[in-house]
Amino acid sequence: MDYSQFGAMIPELIILGIFLVVFLCDTFSKDGSSKKFLTPLTTVLFGLGTIAIWLVPACGNEVFGGMYVNDTATNALKAILCVGVFIVFLQSAKWVESDEVAIRKGEFYELLLVTLFGMFLMVSARHFLLFIIGLEAASLPLAAMVAFNKNHYESHEAAIKYILTACFSSAILLFGLSLVYAFSGGSLYFNDIAVALYSGNINGLLICAIAFVLAGIGFKLSLVPFHLWTADVYQGAPTAVTAYLSVISKGAAAVAFFIIFVQCFGALYSEVWEWMLYAVIILTITVGNLFAIRQKNMKRFMAFSSISQAGYIMLGAMAADSLGLASMFFYIFVYVVSNLGVFSVISMIENKTGKIGMDDYNGLHKTNPWLSFAMTLAMFSLAGIPPFAGFFSKILIFTSVTGSNSMALYMLVLIALINTIISLYYYLLVVKAMWISGDEPVIENFRSDCSERLALGLCVAGIIFFGLVPYIYQYCFDAVSNSALASMLSITIG
Repeated sequence: MDYSQFGAMIPELIILGIFLVVFLCDTFSKDGSSKKFLTPLTTVLFGLGTIAIWLVPACGNEVFGGMYVNDTATNALKAILCVGVFIVFLQSAKWVESDEVAIRKGEFYELLLVTLFGMFLMVSARHFLLFIIGLEAASLPLAAMVAFNKNHYESHEAAIKYILTACFSSAILLFGLSLVYAFSGGSLYFNDIAVALYSGNINGLLICAIAFVLAGIGFKLSLVPFHLWTADVYQGAPTAVTAYLSVISKGAAAVAFFIIFVQCFGALYSEVWEWMLYAVIILTITVGNLFAIRQKNMKRFMAFSSISQAGYIMLGAMAADSLGLASMFFYIFVYVVSNLGVFSVISMIENKTGKIGMDDYNGLHKTNPWLSFAMTLAMFSLAGIPPFAGFFSKILIFTSVTGSNSMALYMLVLIALINTIISLYYYLLVVKAMWISGDEPVIENFRSDCSERLALGLCVAGIIFFGLVPYIYQYCFDAVSNSALASMLSITIG
């Protein structure tokens, strides 16, 4: 083996290096006083690592026999995910220092870094063996993170539901891949599968194989009907873990889905998986919106909101071209700051008061006007109200889908637009509770931790400026256009 090939894995090596530093510091700390530096050390190291991933150019070379590639597109997504994880670190700093969690904060950071490492492998994989390794590395530690509140029954229940569903979804995915392996002449390389499918005949088993692969990855994305675990897991998990699940996990899975289906199964786009995805996207957006209206627990509310948002993200896959992937990148980036902005406020209030119900937010502007203002901006962005970043992300992803002049795609966008009106209603329920409700405030005035305020400030800045500054979208578009993936996208869909 030529060990110089590991030089192409700069983002993964950075994450692995941070993991080793955290692991060694956690392992050899002799007393609690020395461990109190673990949180700032991890946050600073990860911040520097995020900057390095953002600035260091991707080599673009395929290594390990073509199983792994880190081009400009995958490197850009890794940088976006790292920004989200950095905000999660800031959000969770107060929680991990609490009496219940402080002794295990090293494990929290280590598990989170391992899951991020797995997600990096998922988006860089060009062979299904490496993809499965990345998928399991991303999924299994999350079960431990969901169960991190050892003394809470809901946390244990959520972890059991998550791990059982993850096991079944992985089994379905592997069964589907075994059928794909048979039809591709015994190869698990994405390119070899694409070539085999171009020259082969479509039959029932092949359609079943693609449906199984869609189901396996749909679990990670919480696509309907593979979403039933989401609300219970989000409610039972610690809020920091819920924020991570709702944003980082979805972003990596969405891009991995795009690459696999367009690169491997692009030859069967119009015959097979285009129509599968039509139904899944419509169901995901509609069911997520309708069930969100009924929720009074803020974490369950955000669970169904994230299901609906996953449907909007997957609209980029329907475009199946460079513009669709660039729009997906931009949507994920905007979704990171908007969703984490909401969870920043939820986390602050929960840490100080323990309250998590929507009714508890009644009259919040009277006691905590700045938190109400930040939550309102985040809700407006998620709903797609101009001039905030969420409006531009939805416009761009709708535009990418309608570029093919397909009447079916126009209808899909129309249904998505109608659902946007429904989502506006339930997002405004939270705004109404904070600003219009005549009830006396339930939550008293409080001052949050400095790291929490910094996380919320970063999210608010992103919500305001991402839609007004074209650099972010241009960065996403250039990253996709300059990648090896762009030339593949131009010829895959026939």
